[in-house]
Amino acid sequence: MTDASATAARRPGEQALTTLGLGAPALDPADASPHTFPGGGSWRTEVPSCEGPEALAVVLKEASRLDVPIHRISQGSGVWMLTDSEITEMVEATDERDIELCLFTGPRGTWDIGGSTRTDSRGGGLRARGHDAVAGCVEDAVRATELGVKCLLVADEGVLWTLHRARLAGIIPADTTLKVSALIGPVNPAAYAVYENLGGDSINVPSDLTLDHLTEIRRVSAAPMDMYIEAPDDLGGYVRMYEVAELIRRGAPIYLKFGLSKAPGIYPYGHHMRDVTLNSARERVRRGRLALDLLARHGADGDMAPLGSRLPGDLRRFETPS
Repeated sequence: MTDASATAARRPGEQALTTLGLGAPALDPADASPHTFPGGGSWRTEVPSCEGPEALAVVLKEASRLDVPIHRISQGSGVWMLTDSEITEMVEATDERDIELCLFTGPRGTWDIGGSTRTDSRGGGLRARGHDAVAGCVEDAVRATELGVKCLLVADEGVLWTLHRARLAGIIPADTTLKVSALIGPVNPAAYAVYENLGGDSINVPSDLTLDHLTEIRRVSAAPMDMYIEAPDDLGGYVRMYEVAELIRRGAPIYLKFGLSKAPGIYPYGHHMRDVTLNSARERVRRGRLALDLLARHGADGDMAPLGSRLPGDLRRFETPS
């Protein structure tokens, strides 16, 4: 069960508003998620958009300075935008601190020659267009895991299912975790369950889902959820700091992602984006400190999963072809 500290957390402004006759209705215990991470804990932390060794060094230094615990660090430009030596450097730095490193896989529709993503309908979005794009994602996955990467970020259902089958077949390590990108994140419980069954170990939902939506998801799936507490502008720019305790109570097990609004897009990263990338990496960690301080003030900072934990537990999967 979810830790009682999250259930009994003080709600923002509660005492003052109650005094003024404006108190909110009591929380419904039935809304709380019954799930936790394996090994205990209802929430983990993630710093996204860490685009290379230099940005990673900034994140690690700032996390030490501000005492921000980190379970996972993720990158968005893709495996193919990093050299072998850069990947190795990132793997070694995160392994040393027992942090999971997650790299994005392969080509995506928004970067290739297909025009549909530039129409008003946005076409197929980031999905892998055609066999060659799927092959590129698989190539990235094999290369990254051979270099020691243990988590892969995926933005296509077919790629997700293919990589799940690949780890069952021993093509990539069996303990590789597959993280579903926010850019294709499910918006209803049925879709969330499908991503779990396709092989998702960690599923990023859009940051505009309501608290009731999270409860609905938790009634059908225990797969870890990822959610931007502050979303980049291209994902809506939502800032949900004051809801963190309730996001944990409803959505556990959940990764709290410390994104950044009002920051330029940096994908695909290169040294021409160096200054903004390093500055935004530093600020993402500071945003994490702000969220953690808020949790502490409301008495909801207990029940964090142990640092170094990364596996999702036993999840449901579709039957694979024999």
